[in-house]
Amino acid sequence: MLLKNKNAVVTGCNRGIGKEILKIFSDNGANVYACARNINDDFKTFCKNLENKNKTKIIPIYLDLDNDDKIKEGATSITSDIKYIDILVNNAATIQTSLFQMTTQKDLKKVFQVNLFSQILFTQYILKSMIKNRKGGSVVFVSSTAAIDNNVGRGVYASSKAALISQSKVLSKELGKKNIRVNSIAPGITETEMLKQNTPEKLINNIKENTSLNRIAKPEEIANAILFLASDLSAYVTGQTLRVDGGML
Repeated sequence: MLLKNKNAVVTGCNRGIGKEILKIFSDNGANVYACARNINDDFKTFCKNLENKNKTKIIPIYLDLDNDDKIKEGATSITSDIKYIDILVNNAATIQTSLFQMTTQKDLKKVFQVNLFSQILFTQYILKSMIKNRKGGSVVFVSSTAAIDNNVGRGVYASSKAALISQSKVLSKELGKKNIRVNSIAPGITETEMLKQNTPEKLINNIKENTSLNRIAKPEEIANAILFLASDLSAYVTGQTLRVDGGML
């Protein structure tokens, strides 16, 4: 198992890619602090079933990235419960679609709060524990190919995700001497609830046709790439952005 006895913190765990990260990390032996804004009975049952199946710990953590005080509370509940953290995956995100001239300040602030500002704040809290234990670790920011490919109507979302990539590169240089690796991943179009809610079917089909593999990604395929970056298989990889896009043309 690639993450046996590792302690991981993952955000956005209650659906889509985050839920698959949680599953795959647990399947590979990690104890996971599963952060989510909506911790309902179904999610608690999912976590408990993973615990029983894999004999690992899964601890649901309430985390509202819209609220700085709640971010601190969530981070504190983790760092006060465990001595060291090996892995942090910043996966949670929100999306917004509008042309430039129709984008409001409210839209801009909302997206950047969730996709950038909160990620930085939460990472600062978790890094204190990761640095203190002197064992090193891995931080993964989930960005998007939109940050690189300049998709029409996704300017705010793309900008926030591009900023994450820049932040990860800078952070990798700051933390390298502490043996903490920092990378980002840029998934292409992925079969999630967020995709269905925010992307017209015609556009999805067009992207499929312009992808070498002629399909969209499954959430577990993105999660497996994150598993690679979180594990010792990528022990000499830092400051990189891994595209997982099926060969977008």
